[in-house]
Parts: sequence; C-alpha cells; structure tokens
Amino acid sequence: MHHVTDRRPAARRTIPITAVPLLVLAIAGIAQGQVTTVTFDDGAEGWVGPGGPGGSTFIESTGGNPGANLRTVFNNFGISFTNGASEAFLGDYTTADEIEISIDIRVDEIGFFGQAVSRPWLVELRDFDTASGGYPYTSVWYLFANISAAANGSWQTYSVAFDPSSETLPSGWGGTGAEDPDTFEPILPPNVTFAEVLSGVDVAVFTTLQPGFFFGFTDFDLRLDNITIARNGGEPSPDLDGNGTVDGADLTILLSAWGDCAKKAPCPADLDGDGGVDGADLTILLATWE
Repeated sequence: MHHVTDRRPAARRTIPITAVPLLVLAIAGIAQGQVTTVTFDDGAEGWVGPGGPGGSTFIESTGGNPGANLRTVFNNFGISFTNGASEAFLGDYTTADEIEISIDIRVDEIGFFGQAVSRPWLVELRDFDTASGGYPYTSVWYLFANISAAANGSWQTYSVAFDPSSETLPSGWGGTGAEDPDTFEPILPPNVTFAEVLSGVDVAVFTTLQPGFFFGFTDFDLRLDNITIARNGGEPSPDLDGNGTVDGADLTILLSAWGDCAKKAPCPADLDGDGGVDGADLTILLATWE
C-alpha cells in the first residue's frame, strides 16, 4: 500500500470542450447501440455525490457545460460519485461490442492544507457477486488523469472506450478484490476476469480514490456534467432488468415501453432495433423466457 500526500500530475488524456454544447444523446437502434447522457437538467438520474460533515453535493442550474451541473464542495481523503440505480450504467456490459464512458469535469479547487494540488480522476465499475476473501466487491478501474484547478479550471472531457468481453485487463486498467502477495498492490481475484466483472456491474463510480493509494484530508470544489455511456454494437438483451433471467419483470418493462421509442430513448426494450417496441420485440423476449 502506497502512502502519499501529493503527486505530480500525470500526462492527461483530455478532449477540449468547444463552444458547441454537447447534445443530450439517448439513441437506440444505431448498430444495436445505445447512448445515454446525464446532463443534470432533469435531476441526478441516480448519481450520488459525497455528503455529510465534510460538505455537500448538489445540482446547480447554471455554470454547467452548459446549463445544470452536479457540484461538490467537500473535505475528505477523497470523493466519489456513485450510481447504483440507473439501468443505463449498470448490468451486463458484455452484450455490447464496445463500451465508451465519458464525463465533463471542471475544478474550482483541490487543496491540501491551503496549497493547490492534483488528485487522481478515474472511473470504477463494481460487481458484488464476484467478491470473495472478505472484500465487499471486485472492480475494474481506469485512471483518466490527475486533475487540478490549474489543469481543469475550464471544462474538460475525459473518456475511455474498451472491449467489455476481454478476458484480460485492457491497457491502462486495474482491478481490485484481492492483493498481490508480493507487491501488496490491489488486483482482481485470480479466478475473476475483466469480462466477468463487466457482465454484472452493480455500481458505476467516478472517484479521486485510486486503489492502492492514500491521501490526506483534501478540500474539493468541482463540478460534473454530461456523464455518458455508449453501448456500441452487439445485440440487445431481453434481460431488461439485468438480474440474469428473462421473466415477468422484463415483460413488465417491455410492455411499459410499448410503442414508438423516439420520445422514450434510451429504449432497451427495442430488441430488434427498429425504433419501436411491438410484437416483434415481445416475440424475442418470450423466446428466451426462463
């Protein structure tokens, strides 16, 4: 386990934001793909930030990229933003050929005892079902960059695209759920693969808490916007609630989405990708009933 109080910024992988605002994308049926973006104009949509004695997380209606944004003002070892409620960010990632996750971030302050510092910024995907050895979950994570007020004083986009069916960790990815016996670094359990974790994501996380590192109490004031997941290629799964079986709950979801998907996107119940939920989608679901 490393102990650090500050680190020099790593090389950043960013995409500058232009004056053209990001569109709210929620498209079903393009190459059997789905794109969902949370802009915070309609609420948090499952995303929860830190709160308690150290500060709070709240939605501000202005100052985003553009419009509303999720802002956190908090003091702690690190901060995490989690989503264990939105189906768009959870469930079986391996039904897609490629997953791309992106997020916009602006940093007003990251300070350690009054001095401006940087902290890691990463995405982590957690699965409780593959946990063992006393660990609460296994996870895979990707470090975007070290963020700071100096480097991220204006809006920046971080993104990563990956093959969710990979048996091994793709380049740049790490794992948790066990410990390397020689280096004591966090690793995936020996019998758990990258694809196994991603076949049942229970919680999606953006965090400054990089596994294997420890930081002192830090002051954070930052904003998030346009959290996006794109599921590209692959076939939609009739397991609409992601519980591993196709049953009455999935039928209920499909029937509640019946009709044209144009105003309901994302539309996972559009199993044949024709832009609507109808008898053909019902037939696909019933054919896989368990």
